[in-house]
Amino acid sequence: MSAFHPTDARDRLIVALDVRDRTAALRLVEQLKGLAGMFKVGLELYTACGPALVSEIIESGERIFLDLKFHDIPNTVAGAARSAARLGVSIFNLHTLGGAEMMRAAADAIAETRPRPALLGVTVLTSLNKTDLAEVGVASEVENEVLRLALLAHDSGLDGVVASPREIRSIRERIPSERFIILTPGIRPAWSESGDQKRIATPSAALRDGADFIVVGRAITASPDPRSAAERILEEVDSEQ
Repeated sequence: MSAFHPTDARDRLIVALDVRDRTAALRLVEQLKGLAGMFKVGLELYTACGPALVSEIIESGERIFLDLKFHDIPNTVAGAARSAARLGVSIFNLHTLGGAEMMRAAADAIAETRPRPALLGVTVLTSLNKTDLAEVGVASEVENEVLRLALLAHDSGLDGVVASPREIRSIRERIPSERFIILTPGIRPAWSESGDQKRIATPSAALRDGADFIVVGRAITASPDPRSAAERILEEVDSEQ
């Protein structure tokens, strides 16, 4: 599997290791071996365990989506991008609201890295809706804001974006390139709770609409049997394809 071109349901499934410590993370990686195409390491786990855990998971043969959402001045983000690439992660991200100069600096910083990770731009967090955007001074509809930021990411040299299931189709219509990656959090199987995310969809719906990767967290990781939960999701996806 290429990080840029997933080929089946397992390749497309990213499991979020949103846990507090190394032991819990490695237990999930072992339980889900062969089912997840990638594991997401986010702020909580990275802050607790640092790059050593990322390297440990990669050395075990698994792929990592480093979900730290870099957002700073261009020089700082470029340095962080180089460090992420040296870790050997398959995907990492930054906030598109950092602007075009920041995004171009990050893309340029990893241009010569081999293998080169995919660099994605976070558009609007799945926990936000129109009211939330208005509170921080963004007057546009959520979908319009996501599309504006996705186009900016594309024009700034990023490989794709992180966007909720509700915006997948509009992004595909405006940016039809098959090489432009859409990674979609806010994925909840019909049998699970939505949690704190507001713009959500089922795994099958997101993939039908054109997502390349789907991120599933608590529906799998909070299950009494994470492996069975992941298998159930994959079966549902396979039955739709």
